[in-house]
Amino acid sequence: MKLTGAIVIACLLAVLSLPLVARRTAGGGEVRATDSVRTLVVITPHVEQILAEFGPAFSAWHERRYGEAVRLDVRRPGGTSEILKQLSAQYSAAWKGGHFDERTLEFTGAVSDFPDVMFGGGSYDHGRVKDGIKVERADGESVTLPMSTPMGFTQEQLDAWYGENVIGSGVLYDPEQYWLGTALSSFGIVYNREVMSRLGVDEPESFGDLTDPKLRGWIALADPRQSGSITTTFDSILAAEGWDEGWRILREMCANARYFTMSSTKPPIDVSMGEAAAGLAIDFYGRSQAQSVMREGESRVGYADPAGSVQIDADPVSILRGGPDPELARRFVEFCMSEEGQALWQFHSRAYRERNGTAGVVGKDGVTLGPTTYELRRLPVRRVMYERYFEHFVDRVDPFAIASSARPGAWRSAIGIMMGAFAIDTLDDLHPAWDALCRARADASFPPGALAEMERLFYAWPEQELGDGRVLVFSEANYRDVRGAWRDPAVQARAQIAYTKFFAENYRRVVDIYHGREVGSDAGVIGQGERKDAA
Repeated sequence: MKLTGAIVIACLLAVLSLPLVARRTAGGGEVRATDSVRTLVVITPHVEQILAEFGPAFSAWHERRYGEAVRLDVRRPGGTSEILKQLSAQYSAAWKGGHFDERTLEFTGAVSDFPDVMFGGGSYDHGRVKDGIKVERADGESVTLPMSTPMGFTQEQLDAWYGENVIGSGVLYDPEQYWLGTALSSFGIVYNREVMSRLGVDEPESFGDLTDPKLRGWIALADPRQSGSITTTFDSILAAEGWDEGWRILREMCANARYFTMSSTKPPIDVSMGEAAAGLAIDFYGRSQAQSVMREGESRVGYADPAGSVQIDADPVSILRGGPDPELARRFVEFCMSEEGQALWQFHSRAYRERNGTAGVVGKDGVTLGPTTYELRRLPVRRVMYERYFEHFVDRVDPFAIASSARPGAWRSAIGIMMGAFAIDTLDDLHPAWDALCRARADASFPPGALAEMERLFYAWPEQELGDGRVLVFSEANYRDVRGAWRDPAVQARAQIAYTKFFAENYRRVVDIYHGREVGSDAGVIGQGERKDAA
């Protein structure tokens, strides 16, 4: 029986590694079975251009410093949500296979296909890697197994890299060093100037501008259940605007949505092609897309960081527990934090300099700083880069100056659940309800009582049974208790079904009221057949 169990676990681990192996690159080239070069296994949501620059640069840095060339074995199973699912499954299988010491939680080294580092994603996602998975010891005790491990740099080294560990309302690194920020990301609006002009809408300056009824069907959004970065954007809106106004903006922005994609890279592309008027995007996606369509110094694509609402988040690296080469993983972190590594994020490329006949910037080690081919348009995390090299940046943006100090209200866990119910899974009902509400608002002759009832139904929140006899509406005051009920997976699943039904039925009633199919004489609701001009 023991042998059979071991075979089953080994097969499971092999299956789990297939998605990683299937999407593997290494410092710009394919991994070959005959390669003997020392290799760092990297799991990442980063785009290929980032890895194409960091792979060769890290190898050159490592060879100069340690006399040995290295390479990156890059695995890209998808976005951060897919990466977390992959890691959780892999670590769970390794635990069940006896590859961790149950007392110390240390890895025994019996599995060779673990990644060394997770490179990229938001601080929230790397915090989930730190939080790890729940596992059960042989004696039945439940314990937490972190999937990352502290890096062990001295505080002196951290201070030299970061200075004060703060940016806006966030931090630059985990105080226990389970993750360290290597770059910074802001989250704003990418928009198409030509489409906005054609629709008669001004270029957006705030997230609230995306709720304009003229933009119905023209906003490109990503699904927060699939994209950690877009969830951070929505979270920043709630933090800056507060519960009531924040959720109103999210509801109306979603009502204007053309679609909800699984990939946060799609909206900027569709905006640049004129398939959408605007969308939410990570800064470097928006700026890169604007650059890609620039002609004679002008671009039809713009990017805006809404004043007072810009959430700046660290884009970290984590060293994963049980990776095959922890020493090389630590050196990779050191490279990312060096001026040479930091310059890759924001300097002009060598290809750009050659085209324009401009000289490069030589760093302390005598190495010309910056990427070779691709301008990554990311913001470095080290303050020294802004102090010494700001004039050489492609984007002269100081994230430390624009970061919002509004602290998130611990509502992030509600974003995927509630937006899934009131928008993503009910979009076919949301669109006609929003259209009816906008038309009613624009019609001065529309009965006020009917409009008030449409407003109430459109913005209403569902109730949640807590299991202790209490039934609470989803609200700021009740959120802690409601979230507590969601911790039971069965309760959350039932709630999501009930929420989706609640919103869909309300949206249909909004449409019925507008068309006169729902009568309420005491509220002044229009009678059956009174509306003849509805689209």
